[in-house]
Amino acid sequence: MAELQEVQITEEKPLLPGQTPEAAKEAELAARILLDQGQTHSVETPYGSVTFTVYGTPKPKRPAILTYHDVGLNYKSCFQPLFQFGDMQEIIQNFVRVHVDAPGMEEGAPVFPLGYQYPSLDQLADMIPCILQYLNFSTVIGVGVGAGAYILSRYALNHPDTVEGLVLINIDPNAKGWMDWAAHKLTGLTSSVSEMILGHLFSQEELSRNSELIQKYRNIITHAPNLENIELYWNSYNNRRDLNFERGGDITLKCPVMLVVGDQAPHEDAVGDQLWGIKNLIPASYLLQVECNSKLDPTQTSFLKMADSGGQPQLTQPGKLTEAFKYFLQGMGYMASSCMTRLSRSRTASLTSAASIDGNRSRSRTLSQSSESGTLPSGPPGHTMEVSC
Repeated sequence: MAELQEVQITEEKPLLPGQTPEAAKEAELAARILLDQGQTHSVETPYGSVTFTVYGTPKPKRPAILTYHDVGLNYKSCFQPLFQFGDMQEIIQNFVRVHVDAPGMEEGAPVFPLGYQYPSLDQLADMIPCILQYLNFSTVIGVGVGAGAYILSRYALNHPDTVEGLVLINIDPNAKGWMDWAAHKLTGLTSSVSEMILGHLFSQEELSRNSELIQKYRNIITHAPNLENIELYWNSYNNRRDLNFERGGDITLKCPVMLVVGDQAPHEDAVGDQLWGIKNLIPASYLLQVECNSKLDPTQTSFLKMADSGGQPQLTQPGKLTEAFKYFLQGMGYMASSCMTRLSRSRTASLTSAASIDGNRSRSRTLSQSSESGTLPSGPPGHTMEVSC
């Protein structure tokens, strides 16, 4: 009797009936390409349906990057220049991305019927858990602009265990005061909704220069087929509540935070200043970031003031913001093997210099950098990194 020989055959991914190995590889490649191009989903929440687009595949033990756009934009018009930037590819290869569109802001969205009650910003934040549950994601790193930054902050306050970090661009954590409310009402009598939103997104200097970028976004907003929906989102933003951040108190962001503002950010209260005879030479958006920074945990917060950047740094300076974002992720313990960026090289050199000057003295945690000088500021030690790049 011939000796029998045992042969063990293993198959990691069983083939479908009648499917050849070559066909299976082609199907897997097609699925991966589809994920890289983005899959759009909609999920029902207690406050209506919300649409989001997912890029990439989840990475083990890594959070998803979740973005939320500003008023007048959707995820593509707000974030595409940033996430398509060349140096950003190293980041997006390491994280799955979830781009959320506020209700009615997604491409092809129908206009809401007359009398539709649009969700408040707090309710928009309460939609996010439904998205994470649908995707079975446990934690995220949020990237928000304007209204989106407020929404992600509100979500982080309500669900701190699911947020590992926040990048907040042009956040206004305060409710509108009565002077702002009066100025907004009077502006509405002489300006269209699209012009008011453009004034929220870009500074007057940017609008007056009327660059190709401004012309593009003016056309996007003015001729938006869902302009009525945009106005509803705009109204919700203007009726936001105060986030009530309190340094050392119970109401604070418990994760690492990077606050971002351009040095030519919009004068949000420019109309009010004219009405009340106030001459404010410092952009209100910058003052809001300074105020917000003062109310957050100094050991967890970085303040990034971007030079040569207007109201939308992710559009005008995607390279600088990518560098800062990479450094932010490295500080959280991710992408440790990534190439050191220009920002982190500059910071390392400045800290080394500070150590040699100060000797054994306590090192200041406030760092004001410039791509030209890289010098440390004088004054009492602070606790927050301020980067001007």
